[in-house]
Amino acid sequence: MRKIINVIVFQTAWFAAVLGAAHSMPWLGVVVVPLVLGLHLALSPNWRPELLLAVGAGVMGFLFDTILVAAGVFSPIQYLLPAPFSPPWMVMLWINFATTLNVSLGSLREKYILAGILGAAGGPAAYYSGATLGAMTALPGAGDLAVLAIAWAAAVPLLCRMAKLINDRFSKNESSFIQRG
Repeated sequence: MRKIINVIVFQTAWFAAVLGAAHSMPWLGVVVVPLVLGLHLALSPNWRPELLLAVGAGVMGFLFDTILVAAGVFSPIQYLLPAPFSPPWMVMLWINFATTLNVSLGSLREKYILAGILGAAGGPAAYYSGATLGAMTALPGAGDLAVLAIAWAAAVPLLCRMAKLINDRFSKNESSFIQRG
């Protein structure tokens, strides 16, 4: 049941952020995604690693998208920050994606090639869909989509690896705490 809730809430937050940006409400994702994250943390057996993963994904996403915007790969609707900085609503999409890594996408854990394939297909599809819905100033071209495919083929395995490292670290800390107790 938790996986189903995770998928539904993830999609809801994705549409809130993207459609918010597309309809002159880029603040909507900045409001909805933290609510989704709060629900995710409340449903998580151990919220601390999930929160750390969300923050890590947000930082990674800000850097990742800022580089791609600066390179001219895509042009999101800006909010609060000038181009080429990734707008907060897009950073929220990365945080939102992080909520799936240990739940609905948990089966990708240590399956980095599969994660890369998923990233290569899903990343450009998400950006193109967002652009089609109006969250970007222009549709990405074929070359831009190819760059996004390569970038996301690396990003998803990196996020999966980040999730594994964080989860392992917290598992070790809990084990040593239990042994000392």
